[in-house]
Amino acid sequence: MILNKKVIDKAEMENIIEDLRHIAFAEFFEAGDPDFGAYDKETMLAGIEERLAKHIDRALQFHTAEAPAAAEELAEAFMAKLPNIVTLLHSDVKAAFDGDPAAGSYGEIIVTYPGLYAITLQRFAHALYELKVPILPRLITEIAHSQTGIDIHPGAEIGERFFIDHGTGIVVGETASIGRNVKLYQGVTLGALTTRKGQALKGSKRHPTIGDNVTIYANATVLGGDTVVGHGATIAGSTFVTASIPVNVKVS
Repeated sequence: MILNKKVIDKAEMENIIEDLRHIAFAEFFEAGDPDFGAYDKETMLAGIEERLAKHIDRALQFHTAEAPAAAEELAEAFMAKLPNIVTLLHSDVKAAFDGDPAAGSYGEIIVTYPGLYAITLQRFAHALYELKVPILPRLITEIAHSQTGIDIHPGAEIGERFFIDHGTGIVVGETASIGRNVKLYQGVTLGALTTRKGQALKGSKRHPTIGDNVTIYANATVLGGDTVVGHGATIAGSTFVTASIPVNVKVS
């Protein structure tokens, strides 16, 4: 089967993502868009679920593996996750505001910060990834990647209050695990030590685990599935890390 617009409509997925962002940050968008209040939230949510189900169905048809559930059930399950996603996103906005003295307001962060945009799409994508929806999770994170230069795999597990400062060139791999209140600067890589075995590595832990309250400065590289960065650690810019770091240690 050839991947084309009849299978996956990228433009329509972008529209769905924008509607989800409006739901996630409804208070801001309602204040800034006089037309937004004309839409009933429940009607809007129902419309998103219906449109998402169509795209999930297309993705399931394109994918050769057995479907985990019907498209409608998967779309409903995603929408059930939305309140928790919104809670996480609000914590991310607060982390950005608390951590960046240049931030003028929550609204400025929501509208202009590429890091928050990339995090938002990754959290949506991760929910679909957990439901084993094919193609769409990666499509969503690649939309963010193309617009921000930030590449976060939908499989990465990310805790609350995640702040990306500047962000360009950040890479976070599929099996990375990031704790709460973590801050990454531009150019950081949370990657695998090697991928030479290719598909034989599928399902293995290939990317590092980052504890709570960790700061990783610009262009640092942390590699390996056995690498654990302890809570409260700080990793200096341009550092190359392939071994675990104890709690509260500064690596330079």
